[in-house]
Amino acid sequence: MTIPIYQVDAFARRPFAGNPAAVCPLAEWLPAQTMQQIAAENNLAETAFFIPLPAGEEADFHLRWFTPTFEIDLCGHATLATAHVLWNERGYHKSDITFMSQSGLLRVRREEDGRLVLDFPSRPPQLLAMEQHPEVLMKSLGPGAATPLAVLASRDLVVEFAHADEVLALRPDFAALIDLGYIGLVATAPGTGGVDFVSRFFAPEVGVPEDPVTGSAHSTLIPFWAEKLNKTELFARQESARGGELWCRLRGDRVDIGGYAVTYLRGEIAV
Repeated sequence: MTIPIYQVDAFARRPFAGNPAAVCPLAEWLPAQTMQQIAAENNLAETAFFIPLPAGEEADFHLRWFTPTFEIDLCGHATLATAHVLWNERGYHKSDITFMSQSGLLRVRREEDGRLVLDFPSRPPQLLAMEQHPEVLMKSLGPGAATPLAVLASRDLVVEFAHADEVLALRPDFAALIDLGYIGLVATAPGTGGVDFVSRFFAPEVGVPEDPVTGSAHSTLIPFWAEKLNKTELFARQESARGGELWCRLRGDRVDIGGYAVTYLRGEIAV
């Protein structure tokens, strides 16, 4: 069997930036084990698989995401990459796409300038007492890490710092991060020069030591920073080596996460 495969750099306007994701269109689902093996072979943060749904369904496609080690419940950059593939590689013509997923219905719309906007659930983080994660948290942040202003949690653990340079300076202990018991750790701080906030995302437990740009983390970061900065529209940057730009908006219990994407690879795999 041969399966089309695309590799897309999401949240980027040029190749070799943003977050690469593999996208595999399917006519019907493969066994979950096979999809997991493909994701492990690709060895990217995420491989997305989608199938078309019959006319009259709530969604246009059913979408699933796999890291190199397991299936995950929500992924922003691979959703953006999938929408990019549908519009730019597969001839899809509607102005918006609705996906069914483990996190419910997810919509993506395409704006006139080519920016793609994800409509995702808002996942506000809850403040934790610092003493809930004392020694193991500071160990996980690595040697010389600044003391966080606050520790919060939703799906991921969120650590707030006072300055962007404190986020940039982090050299985490990945083994200790796994011991925290969360899918990922998000380090965040106010931005500068027109950037409202910055972040980095670490998820060694799912085979992604540092993710270049993490759309799903912004489901939590957007409501957090919208409240702190008293504004609903924000511009964010994820400060990985590749870097990524995100245009963000809080809409009640939903968030908009916007970005660009470019195709890097077109091919097929044999399984």
